[in-house]
Amino acid sequence: METYGSSFSNVKSYLRALSDTPRRLARRASSVSTSFEETSRVRARSGGDMKRSLRWYDLVGFGVGGMVGAGVFVTSGRASRMCAGPAVVLSYAIAGFCALLSAFCYTEFAVDMPVAGGAFSYIRITFGEFLAFLTGANLIIDYVLSNAAVARCFTGYLCTALGISTESRLRINVNGLPKGFNEIDIVAVLVVLALTVIICYSTRESSMLNMVLTVLHLVFIVFVIVVGFTRGDTKNFREAGDENHASGFFPFGASGVFNGAAMVYLSYIGYDAVSTMAEEVRNPVKDIPAGVSGSVILVTVLYCLMAASMSMLLPYDMIDPDAPFSGAFVGSDGWRWVSNVIGVGASFGILTSLLVAMLGQARYMCVIGRSSVVPAWFARVHPKTSTPVNASVFLGICTAAIALFTDLQILLNLVSIGTLFVFYMVANAVIYKRYVSIGVTNPWPTLSFLFCFSLTSILFTLLWQFAPPGKPKAFMLGACTAIAIAVLQLFHYMVPQAQKPEFWGVPLMPWIPSMSIFLNIFLLGSLDRPSYVRFGFFSALAVLVYVLYSVHASFDAEEDGTLGQKSIELVKESIEVQDHTLKV
Repeated sequence: METYGSSFSNVKSYLRALSDTPRRLARRASSVSTSFEETSRVRARSGGDMKRSLRWYDLVGFGVGGMVGAGVFVTSGRASRMCAGPAVVLSYAIAGFCALLSAFCYTEFAVDMPVAGGAFSYIRITFGEFLAFLTGANLIIDYVLSNAAVARCFTGYLCTALGISTESRLRINVNGLPKGFNEIDIVAVLVVLALTVIICYSTRESSMLNMVLTVLHLVFIVFVIVVGFTRGDTKNFREAGDENHASGFFPFGASGVFNGAAMVYLSYIGYDAVSTMAEEVRNPVKDIPAGVSGSVILVTVLYCLMAASMSMLLPYDMIDPDAPFSGAFVGSDGWRWVSNVIGVGASFGILTSLLVAMLGQARYMCVIGRSSVVPAWFARVHPKTSTPVNASVFLGICTAAIALFTDLQILLNLVSIGTLFVFYMVANAVIYKRYVSIGVTNPWPTLSFLFCFSLTSILFTLLWQFAPPGKPKAFMLGACTAIAIAVLQLFHYMVPQAQKPEFWGVPLMPWIPSMSIFLNIFLLGSLDRPSYVRFGFFSALAVLVYVLYSVHASFDAEEDGTLGQKSIELVKESIEVQDHTLKV
């Protein structure tokens, strides 16, 4: 690309660019874009426009399809057996409330700036290019790894549905490869490649396929719920299978309910992919709030009913943590066929979640390409299909390659930390966007509040996880809560909002996004050490890519005028252009 010629045309030019890295980092790392730029000049780098063909019910379908996947068939059993007991129903309700708070933050950005970039674009217009790249890179990595794992999981559930052995029939064992990389899964590869072709062909047709698969999946979910309520027994809400184990609806206490919420929250991850469809929505102002919030509420209701059904089928201490629903029928005379039916339903759920995730990952990569921090080739939208074909094909091939031989299984914490980090960043960004007008408002009061509130939330989470139970712990947790509320109330009264959205905004600002910040930090605190090691490794890799490539490509694009400069004059000019969509 000619845009990168000055830094990447030859070795000498690149070495000169590397020597200039400190100055370029100082100029570009905190460089912010604007909503006007993202929806006009930056979007034009894709060539053709994505076709606006989606309505609110399409978004609800994508949201339900993206969330109700294989996760609920695993997380529900583990959360009930190890954390909450029958009160896992409340865990799902709490997790759904957390997801709804984050969905509100996504919705305000998506309505104001209906582009395909999702969280990457939201953070780029608030905290700048570097943090946007860091979050976007982690999201792409999470999507690819989780999609590869889900694709291999499809093979396992398909075998359950057919009643055959995965190892002997649908996977090829290669003795010369190390363990964990020695099972070749052709079915997973074929599924990924088939879905890649579909999402390249048309978003509208992808939505129709998603609708069909989601409806079929919902039929199986309703079947599971009905069987549980008709065949189950309410005494399992009160009694354990083993008299030596704690009984009652709350066998692990209130802390168990919240720990269970942290575990099952992973079943809600997927609604963020809906925000990447904003550029293809016919009426963003009406369709996006209904689509995003509606899908989260509908999924929450379904999850609570499924959890209640599961708890009625067996006492919590007899639930199979890896196969809670199908396991309840394996040993039952005349009911073993239900296990096969559940395998079929889970297969449909995996296909829908995989389809939505692959749509989302391609649109993230497309918009990152528009910003010039990765080659603009990824940003190209095909003029005939109106879809980001280049990004879809590239990420589809990467996903298929990993799914071919890497036995990822369903590692619940593998990808959750990166996604929760992004949710945390978006909640911070929506507060920053409301209270800071770039180039006009002093940002330090808002930044100070965000720092103090996050620090208090981290302290609360550490005390919850590691402090020994007793009155001192309760006192310290109460003190942290009081400090957080005091800081929030002080900020609310002393710092006025710099700009308010005209069409749709997060209600009760700044309380709701602040609650989202706290809850995301709290859920991050429940993850294990390997999750943080993985997050640190991929984040370090993303920083290296940014320093060695992205900042120079972005700097070149700014120099030749295809990206805006970070200057007060440009920002003020774009703010004036946006006056018809903002109330100051």
